Amino acid sequence: MAGGKSNWPWPTGGGGSGALMAGGKDGKSSWPWPPDGPPDNALHSLGMEFTTITAGEVVGRLLVTATCCQPFKVLGGGVSALMAEASASIGGYIASGYRRVAGVQMSINHMRSAHLGETVQAQAKPIHLGRTLQVWEVEIWRIDPSTSECKDLVSTARVTLLCNLPTPEDLKHYEQDFIKKHAKL
Repeated sequence: MAGGKSNWPWPTGGGGSGALMAGGKDGKSSWPWPPDGPPDNALHSLGMEFTTITAGEVVGRLLVTATCCQPFKVLGGGVSALMAEASASIGGYIASGYRRVAGVQMSINHMRSAHLGETVQAQAKPIHLGRTLQVWEVEIWRIDPSTSECKDLVSTARVTLLCNLPTPEDLKHYEQDFIKKHAKL
C-alpha cells in the first residue's frame, strides 16, 4: 500500500498534530476504526501518539511518565509489551485488508531501561504477511531529545498475529460507514 499524509479525525495522545500515514491508493486516508476513539485506548490513555500507520510500518512515541513506570522510575516491561503488540496489531489490521486480528504469540527482550521523562519510540514492521498468520518485528528506541532521532535500543519484540478472524456483526458497520465518510479513493 502506498503511504501518504492524512489528518486523524480524532485526538491522538500527547497533543501532537494528528498527521498520520494512510493506506489509500492516492495517499488519502481509509481508516475503518470507530470514529469515537483512537486505534488503541490503553496506549492512548498512557499518552502514546502514532505518527505513521501503514500496512508496512507503524511508528508511535510515548513520553515515559510516572503512570508508565515501575517503582524504580523506569519504563515498565508490560508497557513495552503493550506498545509492541498494539503497534503490530494496528499494522496487521491494515495489512490484512481491515480484517480482525488477534495476537497469538509475543516474545520481548529488554536490553536497556528508559527513565522517567524520556521519550521512547516503537517501530513495527512486518516480517511475514500471510493470509492466516502475520509476523511483525517491533523495536522500541530511546529518543535523543536534542535531535528527536532514535538513540538506544530499549526492547525488541516479535509478534505473531492470527489475521483471518471474522468481524463481529455488531462491528461490521464501522468499517463501511467510516470508509464511506472519510475515504477519498
